[in-house]
Amino acid sequence: MPDGAAHSLNAAGERAAALLATQPARAEREAQAILMRAPKDPRALLILASARRRQGDAMAACAILQPLAQAYPRAAMTHYELGLTLADLKKTDAAIAALRHATAINRELTDAWKALGDQLFLKGDVPGAEMAYAQHARSAITDPVLKPAAHALFEGRLDAADDLLRNHLTSHLGDMAAMKMLAEVRGRQGRYGDAEALLAHCLEVDPANDAARFAYAEALFHQQKAAETVVQMERLVARKPNLPAYRNMLAGALALLGEDDRSTALYEGLLVDYPNQPRLWLNYGHGLRAIGRRDEAMAAYRRCIALAPAMGDSYWSVANLKTASFTEEEEAAMQVQARRADLPAEDRLHFHYALGKALEDRRDYAAAFEHYANGAALRRGEIVYSADETHAQAERSTRLFTREFFAAQEGVGCESTAPIFIVGLPRSGSTLIEQILASHSQVEGTMELPHIGLIAQSLTKGAALADLGRSYVNDTAIYRKLNRPFFIDKMPNNFMHLGLIQLILPDAKIIDARRHPMGACFSAFKQHFAQGQSFSYDLTDLGRYYRDYVELMRHFDQALPGRVHRVIYEDMVEDTEGEVRRLLDYCGLPFEAGCLRFYENNRAVRTVSSEQVRRPIFRDGIDQWRNFESWLEPLKAALGPTLESWRE
Repeated sequence: MPDGAAHSLNAAGERAAALLATQPARAEREAQAILMRAPKDPRALLILASARRRQGDAMAACAILQPLAQAYPRAAMTHYELGLTLADLKKTDAAIAALRHATAINRELTDAWKALGDQLFLKGDVPGAEMAYAQHARSAITDPVLKPAAHALFEGRLDAADDLLRNHLTSHLGDMAAMKMLAEVRGRQGRYGDAEALLAHCLEVDPANDAARFAYAEALFHQQKAAETVVQMERLVARKPNLPAYRNMLAGALALLGEDDRSTALYEGLLVDYPNQPRLWLNYGHGLRAIGRRDEAMAAYRRCIALAPAMGDSYWSVANLKTASFTEEEEAAMQVQARRADLPAEDRLHFHYALGKALEDRRDYAAAFEHYANGAALRRGEIVYSADETHAQAERSTRLFTREFFAAQEGVGCESTAPIFIVGLPRSGSTLIEQILASHSQVEGTMELPHIGLIAQSLTKGAALADLGRSYVNDTAIYRKLNRPFFIDKMPNNFMHLGLIQLILPDAKIIDARRHPMGACFSAFKQHFAQGQSFSYDLTDLGRYYRDYVELMRHFDQALPGRVHRVIYEDMVEDTEGEVRRLLDYCGLPFEAGCLRFYENNRAVRTVSSEQVRRPIFRDGIDQWRNFESWLEPLKAALGPTLESWRE
């Protein structure tokens, strides 16, 4: 072909390709014109196929692309287009194969990685989808200056990525791509507050950046800022209502807010579209469990197991129902998975915890403890926690919050009497106390609210204490659905912030839910928490934490006599009515018999004790730790004298 003719065809091909995104019908006509002159022109055939796919005729596109892909096995764009076409034809496996081939030829084919992730998600391959999306994020960085940081981030070298990006931003403050990457690094490091601040700045500069907004919503969600997350996700869902990641995040945030009907409906809609997505079945099961639909939750978890036998979280979710037991077949299946050398650490630790529960139910305590300890060790290796820092924080509170200090601050806080705080260690009966109080006609149960901790993190010198108290009451109002005069905040770790609570909400009620140290600590040790409670994965850390807790509460008993009401779990079990009457008297509430029938309350419960508080009080769990006593010497040593003086 003469040079002039070749140049003319090339120019025509460029024009046709440029029309694909906005005018596919015209692109088709341009491609056909080229093929009239050069019937085997591969670029024109690719444009023609893409144009037909974009106009909804995937069958016609596929008829062109399959022979074209066979003829040109190294043409990445052809295999990418074939993957998209096969996806439109609902041929998921074939689409995945074509997209894998395209990305193998060209690792920088950004859109192909995104399409591959979508197809893997549709098929239910969560790890594969996450890997493809990570490759999409990596390849989307085209600035050569940022490429080293992108590769470090993709490879999990977070400290290296952090250093590279901070150094770059020192002299390029306006580089939003670098700032968004740094936010992702901080999020993966668990520094969600930092990620939130960086992404908020990105959105100030570019409000239309949906990727930054979604990352911003994720950072909010990880801090349990549910209301703010919903605002961001509703905006994104309005723009792209069918995107599963958006709908899933919105459903999770609505669940945190207690908007159970909306959350459940979103999950059910997602499962219609993605019935093979195990993570959706898992999340759906969590939602059903919270609202008391136990059998349906169990069915959702077992559907998840059927779809993804190697996903340890689904087995742990069954174990976490506490009132359920595994079949012999399920236990054998877990043993097989746990022995796999290629099992990701996150799945492995969940299998360890689930097997611990299964073996404890069978009274094989030695094997059960080994699995609990292995799961805890895996989790402890992933987190940063310092028992010394916790002790130092408790000592700072003891030095600052004296009786004289509180006397000098009297009358400066918010006068609201609405909040009732339940504090202590997890697995110490706090959910039971919450359920009893929430069965009273004047009290609403909410959940473990993060707001006091967030106020403590952002506290500045000279902050107006009354304003902080009012802000707390106003910000938590969204969780109050029943318009009752009192509400419960059951965040156990708030005992570390008792001084702050006294200053900003001096008329709030504070209840200390306390349990025997061995029972409380071992129950926490064998529990894998969704988030927080970093002290609970090592027996020595646990003992020191319980000891600091008791000492700090003893200090507040002296600095604020009578301010905190203590409920001993074992006493509540032995004399339920007497302890309930004492509890209600402290809260200034008249006795109501419904508080003794707390197990009839059908409110949503979002802690691991959800099934247990839907039963009458039972003694089963009080002395379970004694079955494991021979392995708990490090815990006893760390508790020291507190093991005997914990009631004082």
